[in-house]
Amino acid sequence: MAKGQEQAAPDAVPTRIGQVVMLHHAGDREEARRRFLDLWAEIGEHGDPLHRCTLAHYLADTQDDPGDELAWDLRALSAAEELTSDRLAEHPGALAARALYPTLHLNLAADYDRLGHREAARAHLRWARGAAESLGDDRYGEGVRTAIGRLELRLGDDGPSADGPGFWGPPRQRP
Repeated sequence: MAKGQEQAAPDAVPTRIGQVVMLHHAGDREEARRRFLDLWAEIGEHGDPLHRCTLAHYLADTQDDPGDELAWDLRALSAAEELTSDRLAEHPGALAARALYPTLHLNLAADYDRLGHREAARAHLRWARGAAESLGDDRYGEGVRTAIGRLELRLGDDGPSADGPGFWGPPRQRP
């Protein structure tokens, strides 16, 4: 047996998710949603938490109803929390899931805002800002921080998100 064949087969699920993401970005939202749901059925509610986190995160983006989008974003966060609890050292993807926390909370903040739940939106925005502190000064980190800033502006500074704990950067000045 050749040396490369002795190793376990690589995990194909992230590649399959990536292929469907490309389909979605190409504009075929319905087909992407169908394929994501097929993958979800294959993985199952109790499958690998990293797979569930990633898949639910992208599945949320294919939803037409804001309540459905929220439900998928909550599944993504729940799966990420499974990775970072007791099994952090056991799962090679746990650190990657932690890097998603800013985006996961940002998406939830946007979901709650669309549904008119401003306080829940502000709470998740605070958690997104706090989690964004761990992001690098690269394109991804800057993009997430910019998106957080845009949502902060949209929500206004009349609530606890303006200067609550966990915020990256100085509190905003109130007039």
